[in-house]
Amino acid sequence: MAAAVTRPPAPRTVLLDLDGTLTDNHQGITRSIVHALAALGAPLPDAAALSACIGPPLRTSFARLLATTEAVTVERALAHYRSRYAEVGWQENFVYAGVHDALEALAAGGARLFLCTSKPQPYAERIVARFDLAPRLAGVYGADLAGTLDDKAKLMAHLIARERLDTAACTMVGDRHHDVDAARANGVRAVGVLWGYGSRAELAAAGAQAFAATPDELPGAVAGLTAP
Repeated sequence: MAAAVTRPPAPRTVLLDLDGTLTDNHQGITRSIVHALAALGAPLPDAAALSACIGPPLRTSFARLLATTEAVTVERALAHYRSRYAEVGWQENFVYAGVHDALEALAAGGARLFLCTSKPQPYAERIVARFDLAPRLAGVYGADLAGTLDDKAKLMAHLIARERLDTAACTMVGDRHHDVDAARANGVRAVGVLWGYGSRAELAAAGAQAFAATPDELPGAVAGLTAP
């Protein structure tokens, strides 16, 4: 009787959010939102309402801020936003201290790293190139400008299918419940990071299985979920 063939385990894969996880783009995003709302003559939200826009798709945030379901109005706001963001907003950004070392440690541990962000692909590519994050990434996946991949669960499914990933070997890392929701929808584990814009309570309620309070805790949190 032939011996059973033992297949090697699939390589570990880590899917990474961008805003609030790898970089802090608070100023660029919120200033560009204010620019868009001012261009439409809309009331300007307070600081807390602006911070809540970091993470969700911007179409969702503009619909809420403008209290409208009219797609035309939302698209006008988005056009004003992009006119500023494409020029200066994406540069009003910085990498969180310790993130580069965390990515190095994850890669050194054998993980393949992919960016999975609701930020449109062109801006995501500029940002990871500018801040020297690109060399550690096996791929960059962002939303399309038309909005067909605004839903992060759909974006993640697209990434998984395109890269032919084994979901059992994947872990999503992010700071908002949208990241955890997308992971759960795709059968992927999730680590919630606590230095971004979502609270521990938000991430726990969504179903995050582990947490990292600082970037130096991230490799251990991921390893703890993926250990045999």
